[in-house]
Amino acid sequence: MDLEFRAPARGVTALFGPSGCGKTTLLRCIAGLQRLEEGYFALGGAVWQDGRRFLPPHKRPVGYVFQEASLFSHLSVRRNLQYGQRRAAKGGADQPIRFDDVIDLLGLAPMMERAPATLSGGERQRVAMGRALLSNPGVLLMDEPLAALDQFSKNEILPYLARIRDRLPLPILYVSHDITEVERLADHLILLRAGRVSAAGPLEVLQADPTLAIARLPQAGVALPARTIGYDPAYGLTTLAVAGGEIILANDLQPAGAEHRIRIAAADVSLSRQPVPGSTILNVLPGRIMGAEPQEEFMMLVVIGLGEDGAGARIMARITRRSWDHLQLAPGQPVFAQVKSVSLTLPTGGADTA
Repeated sequence: MDLEFRAPARGVTALFGPSGCGKTTLLRCIAGLQRLEEGYFALGGAVWQDGRRFLPPHKRPVGYVFQEASLFSHLSVRRNLQYGQRRAAKGGADQPIRFDDVIDLLGLAPMMERAPATLSGGERQRVAMGRALLSNPGVLLMDEPLAALDQFSKNEILPYLARIRDRLPLPILYVSHDITEVERLADHLILLRAGRVSAAGPLEVLQADPTLAIARLPQAGVALPARTIGYDPAYGLTTLAVAGGEIILANDLQPAGAEHRIRIAAADVSLSRQPVPGSTILNVLPGRIMGAEPQEEFMMLVVIGLGEDGAGARIMARITRRSWDHLQLAPGQPVFAQVKSVSLTLPTGGADTA
């Protein structure tokens, strides 16, 4: 472990990288469960370690959610939650979340008197999250909390994670090896490799950097914030504003002004020098080539800045070297990005448009 980073004091910061890169070790060091002889860590103005000066784990206001819920099997859901509340740490959130608010936030009311053995995997993890929140954490550490769940259970629990992110003024460090989870939840991204930080920054910025390993994933793409600006009921199409352009999506995403997150995969973007007339592709966006990197032997990954000046959001296109050469493409050149498919990045699933 030889790394340094800063993370926002609110929202989800995802720790992403291959197995063995140090993601879980980093969380354990922050919680004080694993001690480095030298190091520095501070949460806001509170220093938890500075060299050999070390705050023990039981004095750190940490909420920790593991892959397995690890609930007390002899206690009901209510009493598991109350245990977390009794263990509330000093130095955590200025305004601790209330018991009833946690129940409402995580939809726990129907299961309060049930035993953990009667709960599904997703339900157990929701209780584990509630117990962690009631401990009054200053930071919430989540170590692949969905890894042990099937896809149905993941889709069930993701909306609750999004609620925690949106409603609580709390920093969350979220470990995952699943880029789709990261795109749905994270605002900030830290890429780890062999115990070191290879890159850190806003999610959409790092995703659009063709020099990073994340861009070489088969499912490489960019998740962008978007806002509803119109709806056509005759065709069931919503128009969304993104930085530097507009996107049409086959879904009813009213009302106007609603905030969303969309995903554009690099494999679903083609480029042309001129608009193509008579196409079935609804989204043809003017932009400018901001950079390009060769990938496999005959492929190129191209970064496009939306808008005529290229100052808008960044998206990527994975094209052949033949297309790059035959169209005489180059950085700085104006192009039209033809987006064949756009996914709405919702915890409950996505919707596509051609």
